[in-house]
Amino acid sequence: MPYGHGFVYGLGAVSFLGFLFSLFIAGFFLSLAAHLVGIKDASTLKAMLAIVGGGIVGAIAYAVVAVLLIWIAPMNALLAVVAFILAYVWVIKTIFNTDWIRAFLAWILAAIIEVMVVGILVLLGLVALA
Repeated sequence: MPYGHGFVYGLGAVSFLGFLFSLFIAGFFLSLAAHLVGIKDASTLKAMLAIVGGGIVGAIAYAVVAVLLIWIAPMNALLAVVAFILAYVWVIKTIFNTDWIRAFLAWILAAIIEVMVVGILVLLGLVALA
């Protein structure tokens, strides 16, 4: 097995390409869900931007709520998850220029489609969950 700079650069390139591929697949599913919900301005590029932006803004919202509400430990995690979901849906709403209900439905439908596709791939033996 080769070691050195080339090996490290190769790992970085493969990681970056894997990130782009997974971003495209997730964007495709969100775009498909947006079309099914009835969002007219949906495209895969906007969906990819919504996924990256939603992840970043949602993580910031989660961290802020978790830090600010650290004194109520049992409800801390639940409220932080709610803040994450609201922030993520807000980003989808803003990027697709739609209302809250359609943005939330697109987010839920994209998750359902992803779970169904992974389940089918697992049943076919093409993907292993390990």
